[in-house]
Formats: sequence, C-alpha cells, structure tokens
Amino acid sequence: MTSEDAAPAYVPALPPADIERIRQWHQRAYAAIAARGEQTFDYLGLTLVVPAQVQPITPTSHLLGEAVLSQAREGDRVLDMGTGSGVNAILAATRGAQVLAVDINPEAIAAARANAERNRVAGRVQVRYSDVFSDVDGTFNLIVFDPPFRWFKPRDLAETAITDDGYRAMTSFFRQARTHLAPGGRMLIFFGTSGDISYLKQLMAEQGFSWAEVAHLQTERDGVPVEYVTFKVT
Repeated sequence: MTSEDAAPAYVPALPPADIERIRQWHQRAYAAIAARGEQTFDYLGLTLVVPAQVQPITPTSHLLGEAVLSQAREGDRVLDMGTGSGVNAILAATRGAQVLAVDINPEAIAAARANAERNRVAGRVQVRYSDVFSDVDGTFNLIVFDPPFRWFKPRDLAETAITDDGYRAMTSFFRQARTHLAPGGRMLIFFGTSGDISYLKQLMAEQGFSWAEVAHLQTERDGVPVEYVTFKVT
C-alpha cells in the first residue's frame, strides 16, 4: 500500500446515539467470533467449510450470493475482493467465470483454496494475498466486494472480516476500482445500515459511479430497523 493509496482519516457523520448502538452491535459480533469454531455450510448448492477466524455464511449472505449467480457469465474475468471462505468466487466460477479471489487473512486464503477444490472449481479460481489492489493485475468484467460494515480498529486478524479501521480499505477500493474495470464492467457491493452506508454512497458518488439496488432486506435489531443491500455499480 503506497502513500497515494492511503485513505484519509474517516470521521463518522452519524448521530452519537447511532455510533454507540453500532459499537454495541460490533462488540456482540466480536464476542461471537471468539466463541465460534469451524463450521460447515450447505449454501446455494455449495458445501463450504469455514474456519473459526473466517467470516461465516450469515442469514443475509444470499443477498450477494444470488446476485453473483445472476451477474457472473461464462468467460467473464471476475475479482472477488476480500474473499473470506471463497464463497462468492466459487459461485462465479460455477457460472463459467475465471476468478481471482484475494484476502489479507491467511486462514481465509487457505479456506478459499480448499473450498474451491471441494466444489470442483479450483481450475477456475486463483486465490492470493492482496491488501485491496496491492497484488491485483489487469481488468475485470465483474468485481465483487463485501466490505466490513464497521470502521473500528480490528483487535486481531479474525476481526478484519467485520471492521475496517477508518474505512481505509473501502476508501482505497473505490479510489482504484475504475482502473480495474474492463469496458462495460460492473461491480456488486454488499452493505448495511449497521455500518455507515451514507459514507459508502459518498465514495461511489465521488468516483463517478452509478448504482442501483438489486437485492434488499429490511429487518430489525434490538427494535431498530436495519437494511441490507446489494448494489450493482457501474
């Protein structure tokens, strides 16, 4: 990561009560990480083994996964940014795409490789370490990104799946994404109002992207309405 890629300090514009609520939700999520072991999921036709320190499949994962199945095409070159267990990379590969899956968590990288083998698409999925675009080459027809919703500083490697210190990675992603999109390329971005979704939209607007919702779920957490959205970004 070069100095030019470094994101400026993020200052939350959310009301203090919202910041405190999100912080409490984050603490509960972090406690759940510490308590969980390896899990196996049957999900959208895949079998996925997810180690304790890698983001598991959640009740909202399908909002992005189904969009990947809809958008990935045979012959596409696809980038799965922050691949985790490899789930969205593998889904894209089942549609005949050639996929580069990247992450900064070595346990995620190992899990994604094993899951690609397990689901018989290893020949179409390359997995490597990359801090945002630091080791990503070329352009892509489809980029998939499920960024951490929170902006707090992670306390360990496992927590990097759910929080991005000062939104450094997300900011860097949007600043560089256009140079990695092929002509006519599109992105699928998943986010929720349990993070600062206004900041996400600000980043997209600043870089001249257009977006539309392709999946949406509204639910409640502690009696507070929460929305989860998959955006198609062009």
